[in-house]
Amino acid sequence: MAEYVLHCMAQSGHSYKVALMLELCGADWEPRWVDFFNGETRSEEFRNTLNEMGEVPVLQFDGRTLTQSAVIMDYLFEKFGKFGWNDTEERREVLRWTIFDNQKVSGLIGPLRFMRTLAKTGETDVTKFLDGRVKSALAILNKHFAENEFAIGAKPTIADFSLCSYLFYEGELGIDMAQYPDVTAWLDRIKALPGWKHPYDLMPGHPMPDAG
Repeated sequence: MAEYVLHCMAQSGHSYKVALMLELCGADWEPRWVDFFNGETRSEEFRNTLNEMGEVPVLQFDGRTLTQSAVIMDYLFEKFGKFGWNDTEERREVLRWTIFDNQKVSGLIGPLRFMRTLAKTGETDVTKFLDGRVKSALAILNKHFAENEFAIGAKPTIADFSLCSYLFYEGELGIDMAQYPDVTAWLDRIKALPGWKHPYDLMPGHPMPDAG
């Protein structure tokens, strides 16, 4: 059995943040599929034994259980000493961009992709609202990456893994990423990191099983 077990699913960008960091840190880890689409995260067993919040990712190791991707990545930096900060100023910058991601990028693009690609709701007032907010966030990132190689400067950090997660689901967002060339150039820099893998190559559950 691997040292780290990540409860996850291939369609989860939040799980991908952690899976990618585990992979790039060279951790001894294995994914364990969570059948979200058939209600596993809503089950009493999942909430009582893994995560009372009913969410993935969940990381288990050495008798411990961690939830919430930002918390898990913070632990992984503490454990492996990679993709973190050198001083308190950098720590605040990582936190700043991670919060921005949670509120304006993953926090909005995740629901937008779910509605458009997974739930197949068609275009609604909600998808139109989310689309506008996501495009505003991408414009901010595009300007930032025109002047910065990575989120906080010249090196990849937890903040990059947080920001990029849903953007690697190419063709599933309903957004023309060619409008954001500096974002796509930054994504290419992340792809060039030794050991990078696409979310569908790191985690089980793709193609998506039929929901019951």
